[in-house]
Amino acid sequence: MTDVAGVRVGHTTIVRGDDVRTGVTAILPHEGNLFQDKVAGAVFVGNAFGKLAGSTQVEELGTIETPIVLTNTLAVGVAIDAVVRYTLTQPGNEQVRSVNALVGETNDGGLNDIRALPVTTADVVNAIRGASAGAVPEGSVGAGTGTVCFGWKCGIGTSSRRVPAGYTVGVLAQTNFGGNLTIGGAPMWRMLQPPRAGGRDATPAPGDGSCMIVVATDAPIDARDLGRLAARAVFGLARTGSSYSNGSGDFAIAFSTSPEMRSRFGATGVRTRQILPPDAMSPLFEAALEATEEAVYNSLLQATNVESKFGRAEAIPIDRVRPLIAR
Repeated sequence: MTDVAGVRVGHTTIVRGDDVRTGVTAILPHEGNLFQDKVAGAVFVGNAFGKLAGSTQVEELGTIETPIVLTNTLAVGVAIDAVVRYTLTQPGNEQVRSVNALVGETNDGGLNDIRALPVTTADVVNAIRGASAGAVPEGSVGAGTGTVCFGWKCGIGTSSRRVPAGYTVGVLAQTNFGGNLTIGGAPMWRMLQPPRAGGRDATPAPGDGSCMIVVATDAPIDARDLGRLAARAVFGLARTGSSYSNGSGDFAIAFSTSPEMRSRFGATGVRTRQILPPDAMSPLFEAALEATEEAVYNSLLQATNVESKFGRAEAIPIDRVRPLIAR
């Protein structure tokens, strides 16, 4: 994700006692004041069994004006509050009276005491303020601390691709869904199954769960084509074996960091922009498909075992995966 210049990612990982396993992940599209200098953005909904706060205004206006925050299902409200408070305190926002916080979620209640509402405003703000460029920690961190994918421990995964025209597409995924795990076309689910967790099974019902995907690019594309790019990210889940079940919330948010595509708050004058035409989108589509697939794999391969009083989710054994793929 941070291979797209200017994008920063931050995590707050919350592990307490034998019951709290959750967190927050924040994505900042650029280093300036996001409310004053909004980025072009879009949302694609594969299956709307989930809570993606702020999506309707993004669809209406085609802009994103806050950090994008991912957390657990019951922390969406506190995350909205935190993003609003953070935005109001930014220099230059002293007269702001409306903020569209963009917050997504997956349900980590299999390993985390989600009903205890452990995520606080400070946790969300810390993830935002701690966001940085460079390598993004993956696996059982941030919003992926308590998530389970294909019955294995997973979490946060990220990847990127650079297209021949020189543009970069970066993807970050919060994985927490089911289906039949397929890696690089190999039917892993036929050859390697996760063990049953001790105590209450942490594995979600077959196919259920959710996935939040955030796609960043520096290509100068408008909200319409960003929506098409976001769709390819959701389509990319199919390569990993996602079942897109009734209980799986599958969402993608896409944005462009290109200054050409930004909207200045309060501006009303005519402006000229150079925009990549639709006929140039195919390489970006392929990049989104590949980066999403790899981000899901990274969320699995970088995860560690996580256990709580509710159960246990084991990391997929890489030493067993390698020979199966080779075979």
